Amino acid sequence: MTQPQSSSEGAASAPAVTAPPRPRLRDAAAALHHRDFALFWTGAVLSNTGSWVQRTAVPFVLFEMTGSATWVGFSAFVGLIPAVVMGPLAGSIADRYPRRLVLLVSQSVMAVLAVGLWLVFAAGAESPGVIVVFAAATGIVGGLNIASWQAFVSELVPPETLLNAVTLNSAQFNASSAFGPALAGVILAAWGPSAAFLVNAVSFGFVITALVFIRGARRQAAAAGSGRVLAEFAETARYVRARPGMAVCVKVVVLLGLLGSPVFQLVKVFTDEVFKVGPVAFGFMGASLGIGSVIGTPFVAGPGSGLARGRLTFAGVVAYGSALAAFALAPGYAVGLAALFIAGVAYLPMASALNTTLQLLVEEQRRGKVLALYLMSFTASIPIGALVQGWLADVVGPRPTVAVAGCLFAASGLWLGPVRGLLWRMDDPRPA
Repeated sequence: MTQPQSSSEGAASAPAVTAPPRPRLRDAAAALHHRDFALFWTGAVLSNTGSWVQRTAVPFVLFEMTGSATWVGFSAFVGLIPAVVMGPLAGSIADRYPRRLVLLVSQSVMAVLAVGLWLVFAAGAESPGVIVVFAAATGIVGGLNIASWQAFVSELVPPETLLNAVTLNSAQFNASSAFGPALAGVILAAWGPSAAFLVNAVSFGFVITALVFIRGARRQAAAAGSGRVLAEFAETARYVRARPGMAVCVKVVVLLGLLGSPVFQLVKVFTDEVFKVGPVAFGFMGASLGIGSVIGTPFVAGPGSGLARGRLTFAGVVAYGSALAAFALAPGYAVGLAALFIAGVAYLPMASALNTTLQLLVEEQRRGKVLALYLMSFTASIPIGALVQGWLADVVGPRPTVAVAGCLFAASGLWLGPVRGLLWRMDDPRPA
């Protein structure tokens, strides 16, 4: 018997709709196949490694000079607050001027400041006040640089590779945070802080060279606007607030800065007062956070890129906060090192998912200003958290300070995720 025909004769011959292939482990480095991104990424790894050598050396030197966790927290505060003040201007600059040129100028100025700090220590004129002045100056220039840095990634790869590029950009920062502190520990033990600051000064040459040789970056269209920086910033804040997927990214990154990031400054306090180990062990303790992130990179950039970003963020927040609490309560150095390693593994999916969400949801003409708002929120919360936790570490001790902060951060993931459902909006581009 002949089967009845369908109502549409051509329906049977229509091609089947297939789901896109799931990302695989070998897809983790897809963005590095693009020459300009590979140049930028390599220069960034080497330059940021040098920056982390200095970031590790500064709290070490300050604590050696003063014996005060408050001074350590204060140095982080003055180093990051200028970046907050510069944020609205940095966003406008990133959307109005060639980002490559902005980066060349800002990186060159930061290199000059790094040379200046090295010369001060080489001449034996160091003091806590001098360190704070250089930290503030570097913070001002870095504040003007950071929005252009993050937005520049979108000019180096095609849109379909942006997710992978953002993840790898986060990974290079975390790789630098792994190698830099370990290198700093060796340098501090063998040659002292002057050599550490020289390494940072030299490292800027790598990223400046990479920027010079980049030739295929797509020039973004100059953003339209009133030209009034604060008015444009207020409009950007309204734009983000109206899009829950973006707004929850800002909430999470503020909590990360207040509760989760001050541990970087307090590692020196733990090595001296809690675990009682030397400078090399101090360097490896700082490096363990970055090492965990490096090991987790292929899974986040490959198979992880096919997962819901809200779920990745939720898992990262809860795991990172729990690992910080475990570090604070660790009975010995080895357990503390392992806890920081786990925190590093948890940090990458969280940081990558937050950044990627903004990069994918934002309109190109607003990219610089939205990223500036996001980064301002982070850089404003870090020094506040560092100042408060540094003071609390002096008053009640480093263990209870970091343990409570870690537990609160993990609890915030539960509140924003399963309880309120806000994290799940990260995968939803619709406005409220």
